[in-house]
Amino acid sequence: MTSPLTALRTRRKPDRAETAEDARPPGRRRRQGTRGKKQRTGIRRFFTWRRVLAYIIALCALLIGAFTVLYYSIDIPRANAQAKAQSNVYKYADGTILARTGEINREMVPISRVPKVVQRAFVAAENKSFYQDSGVDPMGVLRGLVNTVAGKGAQGGSTITQQYVKNYYLSQEQTATRKIKELVISLKVDQRNSKDDILAGYLNTSYFGRIAYGIQAAARAYYDKDVEDLSVEEGAYLAALVQAPSQYDWAVASPQGKRLVTQRWNYVLNNMVDMHWLDPAARQRMRFPVPISPDPAPGLGGQAGYLVDAAGNELIAAGVSEQELAAGGWTVTLNVDPAKQQALEDSMRKGLDASATGKQARKDAADTQGGAVSVDPKTGRVLALYGGRDYTKHYLSNATRGDYQVGAVFQPVNNATAAELKLRNSQSGDGTAEVKRTAVALGMDPDGGGFDTQQSVALGLMGSSPLRMAGVYASFDNQGRRVTPTIVRSAQRGDERAGPPKALGDQAVQRTTASLVTFGLIEGDGPSAARAAKRPVAGKTGVSDDKKASWFIGYTPDLVTAVALFGEDARNQKQIRLKDTGTKRVAGIWTAYTDAALRGTPGSSFNLDVEPGTGEVPSPELPSGLPQGQRGGPAAEDRTAEKAGQ
Repeated sequence: MTSPLTALRTRRKPDRAETAEDARPPGRRRRQGTRGKKQRTGIRRFFTWRRVLAYIIALCALLIGAFTVLYYSIDIPRANAQAKAQSNVYKYADGTILARTGEINREMVPISRVPKVVQRAFVAAENKSFYQDSGVDPMGVLRGLVNTVAGKGAQGGSTITQQYVKNYYLSQEQTATRKIKELVISLKVDQRNSKDDILAGYLNTSYFGRIAYGIQAAARAYYDKDVEDLSVEEGAYLAALVQAPSQYDWAVASPQGKRLVTQRWNYVLNNMVDMHWLDPAARQRMRFPVPISPDPAPGLGGQAGYLVDAAGNELIAAGVSEQELAAGGWTVTLNVDPAKQQALEDSMRKGLDASATGKQARKDAADTQGGAVSVDPKTGRVLALYGGRDYTKHYLSNATRGDYQVGAVFQPVNNATAAELKLRNSQSGDGTAEVKRTAVALGMDPDGGGFDTQQSVALGLMGSSPLRMAGVYASFDNQGRRVTPTIVRSAQRGDERAGPPKALGDQAVQRTTASLVTFGLIEGDGPSAARAAKRPVAGKTGVSDDKKASWFIGYTPDLVTAVALFGEDARNQKQIRLKDTGTKRVAGIWTAYTDAALRGTPGSSFNLDVEPGTGEVPSPELPSGLPQGQRGGPAAEDRTAEKAGQ
């Protein structure tokens, strides 16, 4: 036990500070601790400036690390299906749209087709730093992520590269995950692709309203012109439109929408001036380019489907695979002349149905199909084609089908064969082999059948189409040089081009032979047609041996047209005999069309190696074993057929 004396001795003497502190009133005494320092308690202990800086550095390192992992784990994906889907666009010879196939109204175009001022209009509207940035706008991305997480929907700030990535590689969903993918892929795309490639992708994948995807479809939808013909004012409108297509479509916009799109149009042009892409004085003179009213996309009804099918068959024959054609993106310009096409449609419609009065007459008309093809003999271009009353109701084209007999219109091939042999001073051991050789040289199908016996050759029992027969007669009209009718003038997909088959070939028969055949047709069925058409005509009528087809093929020096009527049961599409087997009806269709198609064109004479007017074909006796040619009309044909059938 410590004594009081010991405790006293061990007690420490208080220093001056402690004595002063003890002297303070209790309410004013300082807290325990070192002089001048305040003690931090609770959460404040974790937020000193040193610790905040450390937290920021750690967070940045974590984000950089996470981004690095994402950057190397996210690859550029394949394009989404909708971004690649395109339509094929088919045009008449004058550039007007015939039809568009495919569910997506899009036509990809290379950047070279987009005028530079139009390219700059989109950059000025969407992303002025496009040519300098790395594909992303960090602040815009951060703002977009925050707003997306906060549920505020899509926000602006995306670069052209990001918009292209969203359209071409990703979906349109508004999620943080999609936004992060967009950021990473945009950086990679910017490193891999040129700015021109990215801009082209953006222009070809953006949606402009009116079911128009891509700038070419938009140019057509809003200004009825190709993209290369857009003015800077029109390009600025399309650049403004892409921000809100449904709201900014001038044709359906509210007054507020028109005001907003006009403001944005001005914004685009003013930005172009600021970036020295547009002259200020020229800018002041510009006026808003009001777009045209919307027009429904043309379909395949009427004759459009037949023309599209014929063009597709030619492209496939030229080496374009069916898969490539189905993938879309082709712009196909046809040789078809809109005026002549309309004239042929009118003539066929009147010839088929105009006189159908009464129940039975209407039924007979319904059981008659018509097909026709009109060709320029000098170039082989198909100027008009009629495949049937309506492609959507009768998909099989009567212009290209080859399942009906040609009958007596095949006789000129027999005559040409005989003349060729005589001119070569040769005899043939097989009449039918020589005829087939001549027919194939002139463009008929070697596998069409009907070349097996002399009787079948004499009666024209082989099947062929108006398209092929127009080519045969065009070869005679073209002084014996083979003509392959071609409906396609050009076909292009981006930088890829596909040419049609060669229209003009080698000499199929000698010039003299062609002249002899033409002379015989001028003297045969030509006179009545010439009187009606008011110009020189060489022509041939014919009814097939089975009475299921009636033909007239005639030509002037400028135009060859094959017209055929086929008997077909309207209920089951089976071949039947024609109710009217006379040739007057089919010849009348030919005459009406030719008169309309060549109206205003001066008549010209045939360039023949023989002189017409003698009344006979100036050829010696034909080689034995070949069907004898005749120059007569239908009566002579019928007598020949009867004789051959005995």
